[in-house]
Amino acid sequence: MSLLRLAGRPLLASMLVSGGVQSVRAPEQVAPAADPVVRPLRERVTALPDSTEEVVRLNGAVQVAAGLLLATGRVPRVAALAAAVTLVPTTWAAHRFWEVKDPDERARQRTHFLQNVSVLGGLLIAAADTGGSPSLAWRGRHAAHGVRREARLVRRSVRATARPAATAGAVRAKLSR
Repeated sequence: MSLLRLAGRPLLASMLVSGGVQSVRAPEQVAPAADPVVRPLRERVTALPDSTEEVVRLNGAVQVAAGLLLATGRVPRVAALAAAVTLVPTTWAAHRFWEVKDPDERARQRTHFLQNVSVLGGLLIAAADTGGSPSLAWRGRHAAHGVRREARLVRRSVRATARPAATAGAVRAKLSR
């Protein structure tokens, strides 16, 4: 693992773990801001809990788990993707700068919103990072190419051995008459 990945993943995960722990411990502090985002989600995704506080706690738990997995380098691509999925509603609910009237608070919320969007970008890059190994898509294409090449070789081999065998069979048939 490169030094950049070794240092970068825990740095990227730190915000997720910190925010997730806060959401798990005190979801009632975040629930009022999250309710306008959670309510429409709950209508579309029936598997979500009925209480906004429970959804906030679940979102925080996923952030903590994904952050820890990302920081330790265990299934980092899946962890980064899971964290990215949870960061979208978190950002949308917590930093609605377009609704704030006070110019100073609006600027502060816009900064937080853009920071979260930047972290989201980092998570998407981490989700696509193969760590120097070929991606699954490349491996699949490479394996398919190898199978096609092997099939061509088998076909040529069968044709090459079939002609002499057919000739030998014809000669044997003529001799046995």
